[in-house]
Amino acid sequence: MLPELLHHGGLMIWLLLLAGAVAVAVFVERLLHYHREQINSIEFITGVRNVLKRDNVVEAVSICDATPGPVSRLVKLAILNRDRERDRVREVLADASLLEVSRLEEKLTLLGTIAQIAPILGLLGTVLGFIEVFRVLQQQGVSAPAGLLAGGVWQALVCTGAGLAVAAPAYAAYNYLVSRVNRIVIDMEKATTEILNLLGDLQQGA
Repeated sequence: MLPELLHHGGLMIWLLLLAGAVAVAVFVERLLHYHREQINSIEFITGVRNVLKRDNVVEAVSICDATPGPVSRLVKLAILNRDRERDRVREVLADASLLEVSRLEEKLTLLGTIAQIAPILGLLGTVLGFIEVFRVLQQQGVSAPAGLLAGGVWQALVCTGAGLAVAAPAYAAYNYLVSRVNRIVIDMEKATTEILNLLGDLQQGA
């Protein structure tokens, strides 16, 4: 069945298959990346807090280095800038957060674009299919054999279906990955607030 669909789909079906393959590759790569980047921020911050309360900055930085993800990188940055004023540390963390969010959102635009253009590519294939139908009608007249007309109709239907088949999962995958990014960003914001408060308490207690 699949070889027959590929045969009748024309050029557009191959473009749609390529777009689908790229979407799958992006989704898997981003999913694995987010799995590595997202940590238990509460447990991490608790560990860092306990170490910093013992005034062991070196161990706290080592914990950050050993922990993957933007949360640990922001906490490490805050620790390294702990001697600065609170507002200045907040500015440094805000700039670093923008960079981390940009890294998290990398390639998501590509997935979203595929979700948007797949139906358009399918529609273009459909139009090309019907152009072929009318070309045959123009050459053969209304008495054209059904077999000659079937090729264009096949292409139109196959491309429409393929466009929707690529777009729907790509759009769902995009929204899922965006939700993962949002959860990591929330963890980053919570961790930033926690480490700023912790450093402030330690400075007051010093």
